[in-house]
Amino acid sequence: MLSRRKFLMRSLQGTSLLAVGSAVPQFLVNTGKAAEAGKDTVLVVVELSGGNDGLNTIIPYADDLYHKARPTLRFKKEQVIRVDDHIGLNPAMNGFRQLLDKGNLAILQGVGYPNPDRSHFESMDIWQSADLKRKIGTGWIGRSVSELQDKRGNVPVMHIGPKGLPLAVQGGAAGVVSLKNLQSFRLQLNTSDPDKRLARKNLIEELSKTSESGDQADLLAFVKRRQLQTYATLDQLQQVLKESKPNEGAPEQFFFDRNQMQLVPKMNLVARLIEKGLGTRVFYVALDGFDTHSAQVEEHRKLLDELANAIASLFNDLQKSGNDKRVIVMTFSEFGRRVQENGSRGTDHGAGSCMFVAGPGVKGGPVGKHPSLSDLDAGDLRHHTDFRRVYATILDKWLGCDSKLVLGGKFDHVEFLKAT
Repeated sequence: MLSRRKFLMRSLQGTSLLAVGSAVPQFLVNTGKAAEAGKDTVLVVVELSGGNDGLNTIIPYADDLYHKARPTLRFKKEQVIRVDDHIGLNPAMNGFRQLLDKGNLAILQGVGYPNPDRSHFESMDIWQSADLKRKIGTGWIGRSVSELQDKRGNVPVMHIGPKGLPLAVQGGAAGVVSLKNLQSFRLQLNTSDPDKRLARKNLIEELSKTSESGDQADLLAFVKRRQLQTYATLDQLQQVLKESKPNEGAPEQFFFDRNQMQLVPKMNLVARLIEKGLGTRVFYVALDGFDTHSAQVEEHRKLLDELANAIASLFNDLQKSGNDKRVIVMTFSEFGRRVQENGSRGTDHGAGSCMFVAGPGVKGGPVGKHPSLSDLDAGDLRHHTDFRRVYATILDKWLGCDSKLVLGGKFDHVEFLKAT
């Protein structure tokens, strides 16, 4: 039988799957705020890595200055997916047509932050930490974990992808699953080896016992509940992936391939995990390849096509299971691109860009005006909406977290969500 000290060490260390921290007592203060698993609201975050060209994503087709600045990259009025008399979506984003027609696609224009940094690493850190000075070593989602817990001890945040844990979800103190590959969640104790299976059985039995009293009993009970729920979550993850056959003969690394064209099956996996009712409140995935310095048109087309189709596929799957109304998807990128195209038929690092928030819970259509092309900031679009206002809106009005605590200050909401 495990000693109390060894039990706590093992419980708090967890597995390679969990990002474990030292703030477990904080869970006891905030746990239980989340709604019942399977009925709570869910956020899916899609990171567009490399700096998405917002000007060729949300296209001001009626502005002559756009056409002058981009003689080879421009899209004409008859090519875009019309949103209104001034802007349209990139023609590659056909997957968004249905969402747009239903009023389930909010188009957030002119989003950024003061004194923008054009370095990929620095700017991405700013967006993921929500800290303009880059002094906080945790992410805005990670800092939300304590308020996203439920009484069952479910894992509230899940990252799906081959890379390391993104800064955005770090700091979650044992509340984050990073699903990197099919081996990352196969616990050593989850095996056909009889001795190891017996060891697992004994460990679970030990976790089910509580012999303490008072505050220590509360802490131990929570830690035990967390660990037991983690085992249950691992088993469910295994079952979901076992049932998933995206392509006949597809390799087992299909979901986790670094190839940028793998977002659709990852989003389909997210849909299945939501349907399972795991209690996860935030899913985080990424689509790479947006650093389009040359020959941008075709590469950008492929990326936007994949993005729109992946999000549309997610909601189609969720609608079949009746889970679509409790899910929204938010996209972001570390910065936009410069207004003037370069000599390589591409675009260089810029500033203010756009975001999408999709789902039945959003107010569809443009949010905020498209940035002026006659009033630039050293050749870049000026932002008018601080991205932390978007985060604050989602935290307060969708996830039910206190944005002031998470973001370290008060930020006015942006009107893109319906009443929840």
